[in-house]
Amino acid sequence: MGRTTCCEEKKAIGKKSLWGVLILVSVISITSLLVSSGSQPDDDKAYQSDFKNGYSVYALDLPDELIFAGEEVPLNDFYVREALDRELLVNTYYHSQTFLFIKKANRFFFVVEPILKEEGIPDDFKYLPFIESGYSNVTSPAGAVGYWQFMKGTAADYGLEVNTEIDERYHLEKSTRAACRFLKESFEKYGSWTLAAASYNVGRSRLSDELERQKTDGYYNLLLNEETARYVFRIMAVKLILENPENYGFKFRKKDLYEMLPVTQVKVDTAVSHFADFAANFSLSYKELKIYNPWLRNHFLTNKSGKTYFIDIPKK
Repeated sequence: MGRTTCCEEKKAIGKKSLWGVLILVSVISITSLLVSSGSQPDDDKAYQSDFKNGYSVYALDLPDELIFAGEEVPLNDFYVREALDRELLVNTYYHSQTFLFIKKANRFFFVVEPILKEEGIPDDFKYLPFIESGYSNVTSPAGAVGYWQFMKGTAADYGLEVNTEIDERYHLEKSTRAACRFLKESFEKYGSWTLAAASYNVGRSRLSDELERQKTDGYYNLLLNEETARYVFRIMAVKLILENPENYGFKFRKKDLYEMLPVTQVKVDTAVSHFADFAANFSLSYKELKIYNPWLRNHFLTNKSGKTYFIDIPKK
């Protein structure tokens, strides 16, 4: 076998190093080209077209201006824009939850919108229960209950009946009217629907303390706990998406939405020994009756006071 000299070995090593450098430079150049052309398209129209035609994760355009409950949102402040951007991204790309919001809106807005209008509350507050409960009758770890998430004491303050047989926090119409009364009181106190929305989350006492301590009179200039700081922006984000879901990549057909539930009401002013028997009189199961009337919290109703209740029965 022949031998190579030290000099020849160095030349061989040098050639290998040179080829390695050339290959590395080529890979970097190609990668840079792919990244620049793939993630930063120069043509905004192509960007928007691609956004609508295929699944990808994109940054979202923020509106140039935004009105919430008749009040202008100061989007010129970078911290306001970034707070809205955060909630818009979270809700846009939380696909399952936001799609449920879109489906549920078709059912629940039918009930809530007329009540808000009648009570003199801005229509944008129909989005608030999505943030509170997802328009579900849930119970929070703190004990808040229902679509509008009332605590037991607050529910009583606003005229809702709460006991082992009846809990009107689960009653959509009645709890919506109670929420309207709370919001109107807050608006009368603060003169701002945005602050009224914030007070629904943090409470009027705490909000008033922070306004006084920080010597300001607006929500956007308040330094608040993270939940309340995000709260109003969450409502705004859901409003933007549900007003124009196709702009955020949500595609659906009318038949995909949850249908409205037309009902007739039956007046009850006596005791009911068992709601399974009561339901059977209307060709319903016990489960169906409770789905339509979740505020009935037991299988019977003593009704010692002879109070009048109206029970929803689905129209066949």
